Amino acid sequence: MSRFLAVIVAALSVPAMLAPAVAQPSSAPDPLIGRIIDQLTPGSTRGIRVPQQEIIQPGQNQARPRQDAPIRAETTAPTGTPSLSVLVNFASGSATLTPAAERALAPLGQALASAALASFRFRIEGHTDTTGDAARNQQLSERRAAAVRDFLVQRYGVNATRLETVGLGETNLLVRTGPQVPEVSNRRVQVLNIGS
Repeated sequence: MSRFLAVIVAALSVPAMLAPAVAQPSSAPDPLIGRIIDQLTPGSTRGIRVPQQEIIQPGQNQARPRQDAPIRAETTAPTGTPSLSVLVNFASGSATLTPAAERALAPLGQALASAALASFRFRIEGHTDTTGDAARNQQLSERRAAAVRDFLVQRYGVNATRLETVGLGETNLLVRTGPQVPEVSNRRVQVLNIGS
C-alpha cells in the first residue's frame, strides 16, 4: 500500500515539475510606468519631450504615429501641459473596453495609482474618428472617457475625485482625415494633468 501511495505522489509531482514556473511579481519597476509618470509630471525633464500642439494645414503631410504603440507622446494638448495619448481599442460604436484596451490601460492605471502622481488630478479626454454622425460621436466619446475612468477607479484604485472626463468627439483629430474615415489613431484617450 505504501508503494502504491508513493507512485501516486510521484505521478502528481511530475506535472508540477514540468509546468512552467508561475511568474513572480518583479521587484524591478516597469520602465513604461516610469516613462508615463515622467510624461504626466509637470516640469519633468528626464528625457521626455514636452509635447506641443501642431497645426496641420490642409494638404500638408503629417507623420503617422506607430500603430503598435498603445501609449504615445503625440498630443493635441496645449503647449507645456503634461499629457499623453493612449490608443484604446473599442469595438465600433461601443464604449465597452476590450481585453486589448484593458492591457493598454494597465500601465496608465499603475502610474496614476503611484505615489509620484497621487497629488495630481487628471482629465480623461475621449476622442473618436470621423466615422458616423458628429453628434453620435460626441456622445460616444463621452461614454468612452467615462469607461476608462471607471476602469482606472475599479481596477487600480485611483480615487474618482482625481479624474474628470470629457468627450471631444471628432473635433480634435490626431491624424487629420476627411469625413467618414475609420482612422484608428483618432480613436484614443488623452490624459492631461490638470494640477493639484
